[in-house]
Amino acid sequence: MDEWAIMLAVSVTMMTFSYLHLPWWPIEATETLGFVTGGICVWLNVREDIWNWPIGIANNVFFFILLLQRGLFADMWLQVIYFGFGLYGWYQWLRGGREHRRLTISRTRLWEWLALTGLVVAGTLGMRELLLYFNGAAPFWDAFTTALSLAAQYLICRKRLENWFVWIVADIIYVPLYLSRHLPLFALLYAVFIVMCVLGLRAWRQTLREQTEVV
Repeated sequence: MDEWAIMLAVSVTMMTFSYLHLPWWPIEATETLGFVTGGICVWLNVREDIWNWPIGIANNVFFFILLLQRGLFADMWLQVIYFGFGLYGWYQWLRGGREHRRLTISRTRLWEWLALTGLVVAGTLGMRELLLYFNGAAPFWDAFTTALSLAAQYLICRKRLENWFVWIVADIIYVPLYLSRHLPLFALLYAVFIVMCVLGLRAWRQTLREQTEVV
């Protein structure tokens, strides 16, 4: 309850600053909403809370609008795919386990690593060419982070422990990328994500260890 109260207070304060257009807070409301919902979503993922999915879907909408305005087209359309992943992950966490029970944490299979590596390479090269054609900002890095994020999102939908490693790599790249597009709050958000991913990795690893001991 205390954690929710703190997040609510911070969210309301930030939104108030944005709507008042304070000179020392030059951050628009859409970016603030993306920051708030994104932070809460990752925090809930760390805790394996099913509510991460509906909040994550709301986050996709805010990010889509903002990235459209900034010319990061690959990341913009990534939000549409995330929306679909959100519905898929929501169902998987509820009914994707044995006998349609709740899904538990597991390790990534070899075939998944091979398939995801191939898709990341092919997706990066293909999206880079497309972004060059449409004059997108930072075509290679936009394409690469998009491909990495899709791989990480699949892994988290299936509750694979290694999703945190992939997210960490993507988030490290996102920080300077968003700074280059004049999105300081998003850059800060992804810096916070790196810390949260490390915490998530530790928490999920402990849960996986406990699951193994029970079995």
